[in-house]
Amino acid sequence: MSATDKVRREAGVIGLLYASLGSIIGSGWLFGALNASLQAGPFSMASWTIGALAVLFLAFVFAELSTMFPNSGALVHMVHVSHGDMLGKMWSWILFLAFVSVPPVEVIAVLTYTNTLKPGFLDSAGLLTPLGTASAMALLAVVVALNFMAIRWVIAINSVATWWKILVPVATIFILMAYSFHPGNMASHLDSTPVSGIFTAVGTAGIIFSFLGFQQAIALAGETRNPGKYVPIALIGSVLIALIIYLGLQYAFIVALPTEAINAGWTHLHFAGMFGPLAAILLSVGAVWWAWILYFDAVVSPLGTAFIYVTGSPRIVMAAGEMGGAPKILARLNRHGVPWLALIATYVAGAAFFFPFPSWQKLVSAVSSITVLSYAIGPVILLHLRNILPDAKRPFRLKAQRLVSLIAFIASNWIIYWTGNYVMSVLFVLVGGYVIFLLVWHLAVKRLPVSGLDWQYAWWLAPYFVCMWLISYFGPSSSGMGGNDSFGFFTGMLLIAIISPAILWLALKTGLNTQQAKAHSAKIEALGSRGMEMPMH
Repeated sequence: MSATDKVRREAGVIGLLYASLGSIIGSGWLFGALNASLQAGPFSMASWTIGALAVLFLAFVFAELSTMFPNSGALVHMVHVSHGDMLGKMWSWILFLAFVSVPPVEVIAVLTYTNTLKPGFLDSAGLLTPLGTASAMALLAVVVALNFMAIRWVIAINSVATWWKILVPVATIFILMAYSFHPGNMASHLDSTPVSGIFTAVGTAGIIFSFLGFQQAIALAGETRNPGKYVPIALIGSVLIALIIYLGLQYAFIVALPTEAINAGWTHLHFAGMFGPLAAILLSVGAVWWAWILYFDAVVSPLGTAFIYVTGSPRIVMAAGEMGGAPKILARLNRHGVPWLALIATYVAGAAFFFPFPSWQKLVSAVSSITVLSYAIGPVILLHLRNILPDAKRPFRLKAQRLVSLIAFIASNWIIYWTGNYVMSVLFVLVGGYVIFLLVWHLAVKRLPVSGLDWQYAWWLAPYFVCMWLISYFGPSSSGMGGNDSFGFFTGMLLIAIISPAILWLALKTGLNTQQAKAHSAKIEALGSRGMEMPMH
Protein backbone atom coordinates (compact mmCIF):
# COMPACT_ATOMS: atom_id res chain seq x y z
CA MET A 1 0.00 0.00 0.00
CA SER A 2 1.36 3.41 -0.96
CA ALA A 3 1.59 6.38 1.35
CA THR A 4 -1.20 7.99 -0.61
CA ASP A 5 -3.47 5.02 -0.02
CA LYS A 6 -2.74 5.16 3.71
CA VAL A 7 -3.61 8.85 3.84
CA ARG A 8 -6.85 8.18 1.98
CA ARG A 9 -7.85 5.35 4.27
CA GLU A 10 -7.37 7.67 7.21
CA ALA A 11 -9.14 10.59 5.55
CA GLY A 12 -11.29 12.69 7.82
CA VAL A 13 -13.95 15.19 6.96
CA ILE A 14 -11.39 17.90 6.11
CA GLY A 15 -9.58 15.54 3.75
CA LEU A 16 -12.81 14.66 1.95
CA LEU A 17 -13.85 18.31 1.76
CA TYR A 18 -10.45 19.33 0.43
CA ALA A 19 -10.39 16.58 -2.21
CA SER A 20 -13.88 17.38 -3.46
CA LEU A 21 -13.46 21.16 -3.54
CA GLY A 22 -10.11 20.90 -5.30
CA SER A 23 -11.73 18.78 -7.99
CA ILE A 24 -14.79 21.01 -8.40
CA ILE A 25 -12.73 24.12 -9.11
CA GLY A 26 -11.60 23.46 -12.68
CA SER A 27 -11.54 25.31 -16.00
CA GLY A 28 -15.28 26.05 -15.99
CA TRP A 29 -14.88 29.25 -13.97
CA LEU A 30 -12.79 30.80 -16.75
CA PHE A 31 -15.80 30.93 -19.09
CA GLY A 32 -18.90 30.21 -16.99
CA ALA A 33 -19.57 33.81 -15.91
CA LEU A 34 -19.56 35.10 -19.50
CA ASN A 35 -21.68 32.30 -20.96
CA ALA A 36 -24.19 32.47 -18.12
CA SER A 37 -24.46 36.26 -18.50
CA LEU A 38 -25.18 35.90 -22.22
CA GLN A 39 -28.13 33.63 -21.47
CA ALA A 40 -29.49 34.90 -18.16
CA GLY A 41 -27.88 38.27 -17.42
CA PRO A 42 -27.95 39.08 -13.69
CA PHE A 43 -30.41 36.19 -13.20
CA SER A 44 -27.42 33.90 -13.81
CA MET A 45 -26.92 34.03 -10.06
CA ALA A 46 -30.03 31.83 -9.84
CA SER A 47 -28.60 29.53 -12.53
CA TRP A 48 -25.55 28.71 -10.39
CA THR A 49 -27.80 28.00 -7.41
CA ILE A 50 -30.01 25.64 -9.45
CA GLY A 51 -26.92 23.81 -10.70
CA ALA A 52 -25.58 23.38 -7.17
CA LEU A 53 -28.91 21.98 -5.92
CA ALA A 54 -29.12 19.48 -8.79
CA VAL A 55 -25.58 18.28 -8.08
CA LEU A 56 -26.31 17.87 -4.37
CA PHE A 57 -29.27 15.56 -5.02
CA LEU A 58 -27.17 13.43 -7.40
CA ALA A 59 -24.25 13.44 -4.97
CA PHE A 60 -26.32 12.09 -2.09
CA VAL A 61 -27.58 9.24 -4.26
CA PHE A 62 -24.02 8.22 -5.15
CA ALA A 63 -22.84 8.68 -1.58
CA GLU A 64 -24.80 5.57 -0.61
CA LEU A 65 -23.88 3.60 -3.73
CA SER A 66 -20.17 4.38 -3.51
CA THR A 67 -19.93 3.04 0.03
CA MET A 68 -21.70 -0.15 -1.08
CA PHE A 69 -19.20 -0.54 -3.95
CA PRO A 70 -16.05 1.04 -2.50
CA ASN A 71 -13.73 -0.22 -5.24
CA SER A 72 -12.65 2.21 -7.93
CA GLY A 73 -14.79 2.04 -11.04
CA ALA A 74 -17.83 1.01 -9.08
CA LEU A 75 -20.32 2.63 -11.46
CA VAL A 76 -19.64 0.06 -14.17
CA HIS A 77 -20.08 -2.82 -11.73
CA MET A 78 -23.11 -1.55 -9.81
CA VAL A 79 -25.15 -1.28 -13.02
CA HIS A 80 -24.38 -4.93 -13.79
CA VAL A 81 -25.54 -5.95 -10.31
CA SER A 82 -28.76 -3.97 -10.57
CA HIS A 83 -29.86 -4.44 -14.20
CA GLY A 84 -27.64 -7.05 -15.84
CA ASP A 85 -24.96 -7.18 -18.49
CA MET A 86 -26.56 -5.29 -21.37
CA LEU A 87 -27.35 -2.17 -19.35
CA GLY A 88 -23.98 -2.45 -17.61
CA LYS A 89 -22.18 -2.54 -20.96
CA MET A 90 -24.19 0.40 -22.26
CA TRP A 91 -23.40 2.45 -19.19
CA SER A 92 -19.71 1.62 -19.40
CA TRP A 93 -19.84 3.15 -22.91
CA ILE A 94 -21.67 6.26 -21.66
CA LEU A 95 -19.17 6.61 -18.81
CA PHE A 96 -16.30 6.25 -21.30
CA LEU A 97 -17.81 9.02 -23.43
CA ALA A 98 -18.15 11.20 -20.32
CA PHE A 99 -14.44 10.75 -19.58
CA VAL A 100 -12.97 11.05 -23.10
CA SER A 101 -14.96 14.22 -23.85
CA VAL A 102 -13.41 16.18 -20.96
CA PRO A 103 -9.80 16.40 -22.27
CA PRO A 104 -11.03 18.01 -25.53
CA VAL A 105 -12.93 20.60 -23.45
CA GLU A 106 -9.75 21.46 -21.55
CA VAL A 107 -7.71 21.62 -24.75
CA ILE A 108 -10.22 24.03 -26.32
CA ALA A 109 -10.11 26.08 -23.10
CA VAL A 110 -6.35 26.52 -23.55
CA LEU A 111 -6.69 27.50 -27.22
CA THR A 112 -9.60 29.85 -26.51
CA TYR A 113 -7.63 31.90 -23.99
CA THR A 114 -4.49 31.67 -26.14
CA ASN A 115 -6.44 33.02 -29.12
CA THR A 116 -6.66 36.39 -27.39
CA LEU A 117 -2.86 36.67 -27.47
CA LYS A 118 -2.29 34.89 -30.78
CA PRO A 119 -5.42 34.92 -33.00
CA GLY A 120 -6.07 32.21 -35.55
CA PHE A 121 -7.31 29.30 -33.49
CA LEU A 122 -10.94 30.53 -33.48
CA ASP A 123 -13.07 32.32 -36.03
CA SER A 124 -15.23 35.36 -35.31
CA ALA A 125 -18.02 33.11 -33.98
CA GLY A 126 -15.68 31.43 -31.49
CA LEU A 127 -15.51 28.15 -33.43
CA LEU A 128 -12.32 26.26 -34.11
CA THR A 129 -10.67 27.17 -37.42
CA PRO A 130 -8.83 24.50 -39.43
CA LEU A 131 -5.65 25.66 -37.66
CA GLY A 132 -7.48 25.51 -34.33
CA THR A 133 -8.75 21.99 -34.98
CA ALA A 134 -5.30 20.78 -36.02
CA SER A 135 -3.75 22.45 -32.96
CA ALA A 136 -6.38 20.96 -30.67
CA MET A 137 -5.73 17.47 -32.02
CA ALA A 138 -1.97 17.97 -31.65
CA LEU A 139 -2.30 19.27 -28.09
CA LEU A 140 -4.56 16.36 -27.18
CA ALA A 141 -1.97 14.01 -28.69
CA VAL A 142 0.71 15.52 -26.41
CA VAL A 143 -1.47 14.91 -23.35
CA VAL A 144 -2.03 11.30 -24.41
CA ALA A 145 1.67 10.84 -25.20
CA LEU A 146 2.57 11.83 -21.64
CA ASN A 147 0.45 8.92 -20.47
CA PHE A 148 2.30 6.58 -22.84
CA MET A 149 5.53 7.48 -21.10
CA ALA A 150 3.92 6.75 -17.75
CA ILE A 151 4.71 10.25 -16.47
CA ARG A 152 2.84 10.81 -13.19
CA TRP A 153 4.36 14.05 -11.96
CA VAL A 154 1.54 16.05 -13.55
CA ILE A 155 -0.95 14.38 -11.20
CA ALA A 156 1.25 15.18 -8.21
CA ILE A 157 1.54 18.81 -9.29
CA ASN A 158 -2.23 19.00 -9.81
CA SER A 159 -2.78 17.71 -6.27
CA VAL A 160 -0.24 20.09 -4.72
CA ALA A 161 -1.71 22.99 -6.70
CA THR A 162 -5.22 22.59 -5.27
CA TRP A 163 -4.80 25.68 -3.13
CA TRP A 164 -3.57 27.56 -6.19
CA LYS A 165 -6.69 26.48 -8.09
CA ILE A 166 -8.86 27.89 -5.30
CA LEU A 167 -6.78 31.01 -4.65
CA VAL A 168 -6.78 32.29 -8.24
CA PRO A 169 -10.59 32.52 -8.73
CA VAL A 170 -11.11 33.91 -5.21
CA ALA A 171 -8.47 36.58 -5.76
CA THR A 172 -9.96 37.35 -9.18
CA ILE A 173 -13.28 38.23 -7.53
CA PHE A 174 -11.76 40.97 -5.39
CA ILE A 175 -9.32 42.24 -8.02
CA LEU A 176 -12.10 42.65 -10.61
CA MET A 177 -14.25 44.66 -8.22
CA ALA A 178 -11.30 46.69 -6.95
CA TYR A 179 -10.42 47.85 -10.48
CA SER A 180 -13.93 48.17 -11.94
CA PHE A 181 -17.20 48.40 -10.01
CA HIS A 182 -20.54 49.24 -11.65
CA PRO A 183 -23.22 47.78 -9.32
CA GLY A 184 -25.94 49.30 -11.48
CA ASN A 185 -25.24 46.55 -14.04
CA MET A 186 -27.10 44.11 -11.77
CA ALA A 187 -30.38 45.97 -12.44
CA SER A 188 -29.70 46.90 -16.06
CA HIS A 189 -31.57 45.47 -19.08
CA LEU A 190 -33.26 42.77 -17.00
CA ASP A 191 -35.94 42.33 -19.67
CA SER A 192 -33.38 41.48 -22.37
CA THR A 193 -33.01 37.83 -21.36
CA PRO A 194 -35.69 35.10 -21.56
CA VAL A 195 -36.70 33.37 -18.34
CA SER A 196 -35.72 30.08 -19.97
CA GLY A 197 -32.12 31.33 -20.06
CA ILE A 198 -31.90 30.83 -16.29
CA PHE A 199 -32.31 27.10 -16.87
CA THR A 200 -30.55 26.56 -20.22
CA ALA A 201 -27.46 28.23 -18.74
CA VAL A 202 -27.21 25.39 -16.21
CA GLY A 203 -26.59 22.87 -18.97
CA THR A 204 -24.90 24.93 -21.69
CA ALA A 205 -22.95 27.72 -19.99
CA GLY A 206 -20.60 25.41 -18.10
CA ILE A 207 -22.46 25.62 -14.79
CA ILE A 208 -23.24 21.94 -14.23
CA PHE A 209 -19.83 21.14 -15.72
CA SER A 210 -18.23 23.33 -13.05
CA PHE A 211 -19.76 21.33 -10.20
CA LEU A 212 -19.12 17.77 -11.39
CA GLY A 213 -15.95 17.37 -9.32
CA PHE A 214 -18.11 16.41 -6.32
CA GLN A 215 -17.29 12.81 -7.26
CA GLN A 216 -13.96 12.92 -5.43
CA ALA A 217 -15.49 12.95 -1.93
CA ILE A 218 -17.75 10.07 -2.95
CA ALA A 219 -14.85 8.11 -4.48
CA LEU A 220 -13.09 8.22 -1.10
CA ALA A 221 -16.22 7.46 0.94
CA GLY A 222 -15.50 3.75 1.23
CA GLU A 223 -12.06 4.45 2.69
CA THR A 224 -12.90 6.98 5.38
CA ARG A 225 -13.48 6.18 9.03
CA ASN A 226 -17.04 7.48 9.31
CA PRO A 227 -18.67 7.84 5.87
CA GLY A 228 -22.15 8.18 7.34
CA LYS A 229 -21.07 11.42 9.00
CA TYR A 230 -18.18 12.69 6.89
CA VAL A 231 -19.61 12.21 3.39
CA PRO A 232 -22.67 14.47 3.82
CA ILE A 233 -20.55 17.20 5.44
CA ALA A 234 -17.93 17.00 2.67
CA LEU A 235 -20.56 16.97 -0.09
CA ILE A 236 -22.60 19.86 1.26
CA GLY A 237 -19.53 21.79 2.33
CA SER A 238 -17.60 21.48 -0.94
CA VAL A 239 -20.60 22.27 -3.16
CA LEU A 240 -21.65 25.25 -1.00
CA ILE A 241 -18.10 26.66 -0.86
CA ALA A 242 -17.80 26.24 -4.63
CA LEU A 243 -21.21 27.89 -5.06
CA ILE A 244 -20.07 30.90 -3.02
CA ILE A 245 -16.94 31.20 -5.18
CA TYR A 246 -18.90 30.88 -8.42
CA LEU A 247 -21.55 33.37 -7.29
CA GLY A 248 -18.77 35.77 -6.32
CA LEU A 249 -17.17 35.39 -9.75
CA GLN A 250 -20.50 35.86 -11.50
CA TYR A 251 -21.27 39.02 -9.51
CA ALA A 252 -17.75 40.41 -9.94
CA PHE A 253 -17.88 39.76 -13.70
CA ILE A 254 -21.22 41.54 -14.09
CA VAL A 255 -20.31 44.61 -12.04
CA ALA A 256 -16.84 44.85 -13.60
CA LEU A 257 -18.27 45.07 -17.12
CA PRO A 258 -18.17 48.51 -18.72
CA THR A 259 -21.76 49.75 -19.00
CA GLU A 260 -21.49 50.15 -22.77
CA ALA A 261 -20.86 46.40 -23.10
CA ILE A 262 -24.51 45.70 -22.29
CA ASN A 263 -26.16 48.62 -24.11
CA ALA A 264 -27.72 46.18 -26.59
CA GLY A 265 -28.92 43.83 -23.83
CA TRP A 266 -27.37 40.81 -22.15
CA THR A 267 -27.90 38.39 -25.04
CA HIS A 268 -25.84 40.80 -27.17
CA LEU A 269 -23.17 41.39 -24.54
CA HIS A 270 -19.95 42.36 -26.26
CA PHE A 271 -16.49 43.65 -25.36
CA ALA A 272 -13.00 43.30 -26.77
CA GLY A 273 -11.24 40.00 -26.10
CA MET A 274 -14.35 38.00 -25.18
CA PHE A 275 -12.65 34.69 -25.97
CA GLY A 276 -10.63 35.17 -22.77
CA PRO A 277 -13.32 37.07 -20.87
CA LEU A 278 -11.91 37.51 -17.36
CA ALA A 279 -8.39 38.32 -18.55
CA ALA A 280 -9.79 40.71 -21.17
CA ILE A 281 -11.67 42.73 -18.55
CA LEU A 282 -8.63 42.78 -16.29
CA LEU A 283 -6.49 44.09 -19.15
CA SER A 284 -9.04 46.76 -20.04
CA VAL A 285 -9.22 48.12 -16.47
CA GLY A 286 -5.46 48.14 -15.91
CA ALA A 287 -4.95 44.97 -13.85
CA VAL A 288 -2.40 43.69 -16.36
CA TRP A 289 -0.34 41.84 -13.76
CA TRP A 290 -3.25 39.63 -12.72
CA ALA A 291 -4.42 39.14 -16.31
CA TRP A 292 -1.08 37.46 -17.08
CA ILE A 293 -1.53 35.19 -14.08
CA LEU A 294 -4.93 34.19 -15.49
CA TYR A 295 -3.40 33.45 -18.88
CA PHE A 296 -0.84 31.22 -17.18
CA ASP A 297 -3.53 29.46 -15.15
CA ALA A 298 -5.70 29.05 -18.27
CA VAL A 299 -2.97 26.92 -19.82
CA VAL A 300 -1.57 24.93 -16.91
CA SER A 301 -4.74 23.99 -15.00
CA PRO A 302 -6.80 22.73 -17.99
CA LEU A 303 -3.90 20.63 -19.28
CA GLY A 304 -3.42 19.08 -15.85
CA THR A 305 -7.11 18.19 -15.75
CA ALA A 306 -6.95 16.78 -19.28
CA PHE A 307 -4.02 14.58 -18.27
CA ILE A 308 -5.90 13.16 -15.28
CA TYR A 309 -8.95 12.30 -17.38
CA VAL A 310 -6.82 10.66 -20.07
CA THR A 311 -5.25 8.60 -17.27
CA GLY A 312 -8.69 7.51 -16.05
CA SER A 313 -10.33 6.73 -19.40
CA PRO A 314 -8.32 3.58 -20.24
CA ARG A 315 -9.22 2.11 -16.86
CA ILE A 316 -12.88 2.42 -17.76
CA VAL A 317 -12.09 0.51 -20.96
CA MET A 318 -10.28 -2.13 -18.90
CA ALA A 319 -13.27 -2.53 -16.56
CA ALA A 320 -15.61 -2.69 -19.56
CA GLY A 321 -13.37 -5.37 -21.08
CA GLU A 322 -13.60 -7.41 -17.88
CA MET A 323 -17.40 -7.29 -18.06
CA GLY A 324 -17.53 -8.00 -21.81
CA GLY A 325 -18.53 -4.46 -22.81
CA ALA A 326 -15.37 -3.87 -24.88
CA PRO A 327 -12.84 -6.10 -26.66
CA LYS A 328 -10.41 -7.50 -24.10
CA ILE A 329 -7.50 -6.61 -26.35
CA LEU A 330 -8.05 -2.96 -25.43
CA ALA A 331 -6.94 -3.79 -21.89
CA ARG A 332 -3.55 -5.07 -23.06
CA LEU A 333 -0.60 -3.47 -21.24
CA ASN A 334 2.81 -2.62 -22.67
CA ARG A 335 6.10 -3.26 -20.85
CA HIS A 336 5.65 -0.04 -18.88
CA GLY A 337 2.28 -1.19 -17.58
CA VAL A 338 0.41 1.30 -19.81
CA PRO A 339 -2.82 0.19 -21.59
CA TRP A 340 -1.60 1.54 -24.93
CA LEU A 341 -4.48 0.38 -27.13
CA ALA A 342 -6.98 1.88 -24.69
CA LEU A 343 -5.01 5.16 -24.83
CA ILE A 344 -5.21 5.16 -28.61
CA ALA A 345 -8.98 4.56 -28.37
CA THR A 346 -9.18 7.43 -25.86
CA TYR A 347 -7.39 9.77 -28.26
CA VAL A 348 -9.48 8.81 -31.30
CA ALA A 349 -12.76 9.12 -29.40
CA GLY A 350 -11.70 12.40 -27.79
CA ALA A 351 -10.48 13.98 -31.03
CA ALA A 352 -13.78 13.09 -32.72
CA PHE A 353 -15.59 15.49 -30.37
CA PHE A 354 -13.83 18.50 -31.93
CA PHE A 355 -15.88 18.15 -35.13
CA PRO A 356 -19.54 18.20 -33.97
CA PHE A 357 -18.73 20.53 -31.04
CA PRO A 358 -16.03 23.00 -32.26
CA SER A 359 -16.13 25.49 -29.37
CA TRP A 360 -15.76 25.43 -25.59
CA GLN A 361 -19.43 26.16 -24.92
CA LYS A 362 -20.73 23.67 -27.48
CA LEU A 363 -18.49 20.91 -26.17
CA VAL A 364 -19.29 21.75 -22.55
CA SER A 365 -22.99 21.31 -23.38
CA ALA A 366 -22.23 17.84 -24.74
CA VAL A 367 -20.03 16.87 -21.79
CA SER A 368 -22.66 18.09 -19.33
CA SER A 369 -25.39 16.07 -21.06
CA ILE A 370 -23.30 12.90 -21.32
CA THR A 371 -22.01 13.11 -17.75
CA VAL A 372 -25.44 13.83 -16.28
CA LEU A 373 -26.85 10.89 -18.25
CA SER A 374 -24.13 8.67 -16.78
CA TYR A 375 -25.24 9.81 -13.31
CA ALA A 376 -28.98 9.53 -14.09
CA ILE A 377 -28.78 5.76 -13.61
CA GLY A 378 -27.86 6.31 -9.95
CA PRO A 379 -31.40 6.88 -8.60
CA VAL A 380 -32.56 3.75 -10.45
CA ILE A 381 -29.78 1.60 -8.98
CA LEU A 382 -30.17 2.94 -5.45
CA LEU A 383 -33.92 2.28 -5.26
CA HIS A 384 -33.68 -1.12 -6.94
CA LEU A 385 -30.89 -2.33 -4.67
CA ARG A 386 -32.87 -1.11 -1.67
CA ASN A 387 -35.70 -3.36 -2.88
CA ILE A 388 -33.74 -6.52 -3.72
CA LEU A 389 -30.78 -6.24 -1.32
CA PRO A 390 -32.31 -4.52 1.73
CA ASP A 391 -29.81 -6.06 4.18
CA ALA A 392 -26.66 -5.23 2.18
CA LYS A 393 -24.02 -3.26 4.04
CA ARG A 394 -24.50 0.48 3.57
CA PRO A 395 -21.94 2.55 5.54
CA PHE A 396 -23.83 5.64 4.41
CA ARG A 397 -27.61 5.21 4.25
CA LEU A 398 -29.54 7.96 2.48
CA LYS A 399 -32.66 9.16 4.26
CA ALA A 400 -35.88 9.87 2.30
CA GLN A 401 -34.29 7.88 -0.51
CA ARG A 402 -37.44 7.69 -2.65
CA LEU A 403 -37.99 11.45 -2.67
CA VAL A 404 -34.31 12.30 -3.13
CA SER A 405 -33.92 9.74 -5.94
CA LEU A 406 -37.01 11.01 -7.76
CA ILE A 407 -35.85 14.62 -7.55
CA ALA A 408 -32.36 13.62 -8.70
CA PHE A 409 -33.78 11.69 -11.68
CA ILE A 410 -36.07 14.55 -12.74
CA ALA A 411 -33.26 17.10 -12.31
CA SER A 412 -30.94 14.95 -14.46
CA ASN A 413 -33.52 14.75 -17.22
CA TRP A 414 -34.14 18.48 -17.07
CA ILE A 415 -30.43 19.22 -17.47
CA ILE A 416 -30.23 16.89 -20.49
CA TYR A 417 -33.29 18.69 -21.94
CA TRP A 418 -31.72 22.11 -21.31
CA THR A 419 -28.66 21.24 -23.41
CA GLY A 420 -30.87 21.21 -26.52
CA ASN A 421 -32.03 18.87 -29.26
CA TYR A 422 -28.74 18.83 -31.19
CA VAL A 423 -26.68 17.67 -28.23
CA MET A 424 -29.35 15.13 -27.26
CA SER A 425 -29.52 13.79 -30.82
CA VAL A 426 -25.74 13.29 -31.03
CA LEU A 427 -25.75 11.66 -27.60
CA PHE A 428 -28.52 9.20 -28.44
CA VAL A 429 -26.91 8.39 -31.81
CA LEU A 430 -23.69 7.51 -29.99
CA VAL A 431 -25.59 5.30 -27.53
CA GLY A 432 -27.68 3.74 -30.31
CA GLY A 433 -24.57 3.06 -32.36
CA TYR A 434 -23.00 1.21 -29.45
CA VAL A 435 -26.15 -0.90 -29.00
CA ILE A 436 -25.94 -1.92 -32.67
CA PHE A 437 -22.26 -2.77 -32.22
CA LEU A 438 -23.12 -4.78 -29.12
CA LEU A 439 -25.82 -6.75 -30.94
CA VAL A 440 -23.57 -7.49 -33.93
CA TRP A 441 -20.70 -8.50 -31.64
CA HIS A 442 -22.90 -10.76 -29.52
CA LEU A 443 -25.04 -12.36 -32.22
CA ALA A 444 -22.89 -12.38 -35.37
CA VAL A 445 -19.29 -12.44 -34.15
CA LYS A 446 -19.53 -14.44 -30.93
CA ARG A 447 -22.68 -16.31 -32.13
CA LEU A 448 -24.28 -16.27 -28.69
CA PRO A 449 -28.03 -16.59 -28.04
CA VAL A 450 -30.24 -13.52 -27.64
CA SER A 451 -31.13 -14.64 -24.12
CA GLY A 452 -27.56 -13.95 -23.03
CA LEU A 453 -27.91 -10.22 -23.69
CA ASP A 454 -30.02 -9.44 -20.61
CA TRP A 455 -32.11 -7.23 -22.90
CA GLN A 456 -35.22 -7.82 -20.78
CA TYR A 457 -33.66 -5.71 -18.02
CA ALA A 458 -32.72 -2.83 -20.33
CA TRP A 459 -35.73 -2.35 -22.64
CA TRP A 460 -37.04 0.53 -20.51
CA LEU A 461 -34.30 2.70 -22.01
CA ALA A 462 -36.17 2.73 -25.34
CA PRO A 463 -39.23 4.66 -24.07
CA TYR A 464 -36.94 6.75 -21.87
CA PHE A 465 -34.72 7.95 -24.73
CA VAL A 466 -37.58 8.26 -27.23
CA CYS A 467 -39.69 10.38 -24.88
CA MET A 468 -36.75 12.62 -23.99
CA TRP A 469 -35.86 13.16 -27.65
CA LEU A 470 -39.46 13.84 -28.73
CA ILE A 471 -39.98 16.42 -25.98
CA SER A 472 -36.76 18.12 -27.07
CA TYR A 473 -37.65 17.93 -30.77
CA PHE A 474 -41.14 19.41 -30.37
CA GLY A 475 -39.94 21.93 -27.78
CA PRO A 476 -38.77 25.51 -28.31
CA SER A 477 -36.18 26.63 -30.83
CA SER A 478 -35.07 29.65 -28.80
CA SER A 479 -32.11 29.77 -26.38
CA GLY A 480 -30.28 27.22 -28.51
CA MET A 481 -32.83 24.48 -27.76
CA GLY A 482 -33.23 23.59 -31.44
CA GLY A 483 -36.84 22.34 -31.31
CA ASN A 484 -39.67 23.12 -33.74
CA ASP A 485 -41.74 25.29 -31.33
CA SER A 486 -44.74 22.95 -31.07
CA PHE A 487 -44.85 23.85 -27.37
CA GLY A 488 -42.99 26.12 -24.98
CA PHE A 489 -39.93 25.64 -22.81
CA PHE A 490 -41.77 25.17 -19.53
CA THR A 491 -44.30 22.81 -21.10
CA GLY A 492 -41.35 20.59 -21.98
CA MET A 493 -40.12 20.75 -18.38
CA LEU A 494 -43.60 19.80 -17.16
CA LEU A 495 -43.77 16.84 -19.55
CA ILE A 496 -40.39 15.59 -18.33
CA ALA A 497 -41.53 15.94 -14.72
CA ILE A 498 -44.56 13.79 -15.61
CA ILE A 499 -42.79 11.03 -17.56
CA SER A 500 -39.77 10.73 -15.25
CA PRO A 501 -41.64 8.95 -12.43
CA ALA A 502 -43.15 6.59 -15.01
CA ILE A 503 -39.73 5.78 -16.48
CA LEU A 504 -38.32 5.29 -12.99
CA TRP A 505 -41.16 2.88 -12.18
CA LEU A 506 -40.50 0.90 -15.39
CA ALA A 507 -36.79 0.71 -14.60
CA LEU A 508 -37.47 -0.62 -11.10
CA LYS A 509 -39.90 -3.22 -12.43
CA THR A 510 -37.40 -4.58 -14.96
CA GLY A 511 -34.32 -4.97 -12.76
CA LEU A 512 -32.68 -8.19 -11.59
CA ASN A 513 -34.14 -10.17 -8.70
CA THR A 514 -32.23 -10.86 -5.48
CA GLN A 515 -30.74 -14.16 -6.59
CA GLN A 516 -29.59 -12.76 -9.94
CA ALA A 517 -28.07 -9.67 -8.31
CA LYS A 518 -26.09 -11.80 -5.87
CA ALA A 519 -24.85 -13.97 -8.75
CA HIS A 520 -23.64 -10.92 -10.67
CA SER A 521 -22.00 -9.55 -7.53
CA ALA A 522 -20.17 -12.82 -6.99
CA LYS A 523 -19.05 -12.82 -10.63
CA ILE A 524 -17.58 -9.33 -10.22
CA GLU A 525 -15.76 -10.28 -7.03
CA ALA A 526 -14.34 -13.34 -8.76
CA LEU A 527 -12.94 -11.18 -11.54
CA GLY A 528 -10.74 -9.37 -9.06
CA SER A 529 -11.24 -6.09 -10.87
CA ARG A 530 -8.13 -4.07 -11.44
CA GLY A 531 -10.24 -0.99 -10.76
CA MET A 532 -10.11 2.44 -12.30
CA GLU A 533 -9.58 5.89 -10.95
CA MET A 534 -12.47 8.30 -11.04
CA PRO A 535 -10.71 11.67 -11.23
CA MET A 536 -12.85 14.74 -11.71
CA HIS A 537 -11.89 18.19 -12.92
